[in-house]
Amino acid sequence: MGDVLAGIHATWEFETDAVLIRFERGIRAPKLFQSLRERRIPHEALASVTLSPGKRGTVVLHAVPRAGADPLMEAAAGQLKEGSDPYRLVLPADRETLAEYYADELRALLGPEATEPAHRFLVAAPEGPLQFKAYDGKASFDGGQVAFRWFWTGASSAKWKAGDQTFSVRELSGVEWRSPDVFDGYLRLLRRGHAGEMQPAQADQDPAAVVFGLGYGPVHESLPFAAAVLAAVRAADAAPVPVGAVAATGRRDPADIAERIRHLGELHQAGLVTDEEFAAKKAELLAEL
Repeated sequence: MGDVLAGIHATWEFETDAVLIRFERGIRAPKLFQSLRERRIPHEALASVTLSPGKRGTVVLHAVPRAGADPLMEAAAGQLKEGSDPYRLVLPADRETLAEYYADELRALLGPEATEPAHRFLVAAPEGPLQFKAYDGKASFDGGQVAFRWFWTGASSAKWKAGDQTFSVRELSGVEWRSPDVFDGYLRLLRRGHAGEMQPAQADQDPAAVVFGLGYGPVHESLPFAAAVLAAVRAADAAPVPVGAVAATGRRDPADIAERIRHLGELHQAGLVTDEEFAAKKAELLAEL
């Protein structure tokens, strides 16, 4: 096709094998769209295409992704508000005929696999942001490791006792994101060999989770972050394990261990950790060297 269809807050460019979505970055555009900037959606990543009436004299062209095709939508797990759905293009009602034409063109390009879940991600994960502030700590991701650094003002005593956390993507089986638009939003890393019930039920007690709050972990920061981590976890699953990696998995960077012991000592001096807890945790950290 190669044509362009401009809507409200986004423009769709129809390529021979994909739809290139460019999001508006104006102040009226949803912040998630501003963060995403641009996304390329291969035709094979789509399950269906619909056109329906919108609000206040508009129509909505909606390209529905296949289950498992897009890490962003997998991480969102149906929690995005309608106005923040990156697969919806809102158009003035007088462009309905043109929108119906493109909807028909896209439907004709969908293959028989469209109704089946994708076996791998077909849409690239968002490029950023790769760090954000939650209520109880700062989360960062460098492509290979996720780090949580706790805040004195928000982290629970359980997290302070555990110390700052670093997780390799090879240690993880997935990511659980609960929207900050709800009361108890959080981002939790799911660890291999840890059944769900083995991790603390409450995110504020789980060292593998950060909790959101008013003004913390907004959707446009925490959701792309979760999608990027999820995509890296799936990529690690598909990649062969380097020789020697298994033996090295249980060992951590000595500098990281030293920093965690220093931090533990500060907690001990502040009276937040008992003598017994300090000795036990220090021995545990030294054993990881």
